[in-house]
Amino acid sequence: MGDEVSTENAVICYSGAFYAQHPVAFFAEGQRLEVSGVETEWASPSQRGFKVRTEDGRRFKLIYNETEDQWQVIPA
Repeated sequence: MGDEVSTENAVICYSGAFYAQHPVAFFAEGQRLEVSGVETEWASPSQRGFKVRTEDGRRFKLIYNETEDQWQVIPA
């Protein structure tokens, strides 16, 4: 799989106190994948990132670039 970035970059997030508090689902590999857990998360002044596990055990990095208002979905 490597670090290929998916062109499908729709991420559905819970947003409480701020946008993209944590992801609940995303689209990759032609399907909607539900997030079963967030393994790690990080933030910088312009990005928020999450390493997530899907219900079928796959792992992805979801990175939100706040400046460009875009998501990257990367198989991890």
